[in-house]
Amino acid sequence: MSLNHMVAVIGAGPAGLFASRKLAEAGVRVALLNRDIKPGGLAEYGIYPDKYKMKQGLRTQFAQILKYPNLEYFGNVTVCSSESLSLEDLLASGFHAVLVTTGAQGTKWLRLPGENLPGVYHAKNIVFHYNKLPPFSQKKYLIGQRVALVGAGNVMLDIAHYLVRERKVEEVIIVVRRGPFEVKFSRKEMEYVAANLDLEALDAELERIRPHLEAIGQDPQKARALLTESLPKALPRVSETRLRFEFLSSPVRIMGDWMNGVSGLKVEENKLVLQDGAIKARGTGVSRIIPADTVIFAIGDTVDRNFCLPVYNDGYAVSPTPRFPVDGISFEAYDYETGRPLEGIFLAGWARQASYGLVGYARKDGELAATAILHYLQTLPAPTDVEEKFARFCNRLMETHSRVITKGILERLEKAEQEEARRRNLPLFKFETNEEMFAAVGLSQRE
Repeated sequence: MSLNHMVAVIGAGPAGLFASRKLAEAGVRVALLNRDIKPGGLAEYGIYPDKYKMKQGLRTQFAQILKYPNLEYFGNVTVCSSESLSLEDLLASGFHAVLVTTGAQGTKWLRLPGENLPGVYHAKNIVFHYNKLPPFSQKKYLIGQRVALVGAGNVMLDIAHYLVRERKVEEVIIVVRRGPFEVKFSRKEMEYVAANLDLEALDAELERIRPHLEAIGQDPQKARALLTESLPKALPRVSETRLRFEFLSSPVRIMGDWMNGVSGLKVEENKLVLQDGAIKARGTGVSRIIPADTVIFAIGDTVDRNFCLPVYNDGYAVSPTPRFPVDGISFEAYDYETGRPLEGIFLAGWARQASYGLVGYARKDGELAATAILHYLQTLPAPTDVEEKFARFCNRLMETHSRVITKGILERLEKAEQEEARRRNLPLFKFETNEEMFAAVGLSQRE
């Protein structure tokens, strides 16, 4: 299949990059627009910094994608914010379709009393901070010595990794709404912090919740084996941090005040019930306070609700009756108020389904969305003057936006960071601010 059309892809994470490759391979003229200077999204700024091999492997793949001659990259360009491009602008410029792969840029909160206190954070902001994503890289986070970490997935364990091995706090309390059999983190991720697991506290916690586990047929000893199976391959301890769990606990309030910050996390104790074959947590009405001076929520993400698309749950709305489904999945943006799809607008990755899956999922979802777009393009009249329209758009973008990062500039930035890594004898180096990156490629002065 070879289609001579124009498609704009918004967001250069794995979903956007792999979608762009599939479109480019089909002969489509692709403009890849990215809010950040560097491509990669969560593959660049979400994977733990010391996973060098994984990061470099992904960077190599992304660099190969950007080599397609009919794919242009434009970093440091925002869409759907004040004084920037709108989706309508892109379609009016000649693009036949727009694919939104902006990820889940919003933060998901429980809306509890005390969430605005100093020392209360969302995990994604902390992840962006230690992965040196501007402007999060320059923000200050007041992390104390006793941290309550709410969540049960791999992101939670990444934060625990950071607190245990980098910040070396005194205590990390992992607060889990359900029981040990319902945790979502992997054994591999647990290896980074397992050596700091307080086994005496674990035994005491399993004894505390024993009646609730046994009430639904769960074995506390098997739960212990599940939580300690990473110990044989655990990384050696580098801190005295005490790591422990608080199961069957739902946060209901952050204790403290604005002047002194967090003093504790109030939780309601839960019980486990079987409902329609699934295990659910139900409150008992009994509450207690877990002493803490920092609370970090690792409970998933939501899309940016200020972006110019209708939102449904935590993702942007997709058509319930798609014209171009792929593998039974809808990728077409939808407006529930009008009851109509948004013509030519498609969604992929976490923009479509927030906080679901890792890089492999994003890649597949982007490629499937690209397939849906290719089917859509085949229904359109044969385009004319594509090269002229595409060139006009690129020129106009460079005229109206300051310090746009093109493929050539991106190559200079990568070389500058590689040189800095060699100079410092580091496996990987990142400039921490946009201004440092601009200076490295000769764009330090605003146009």
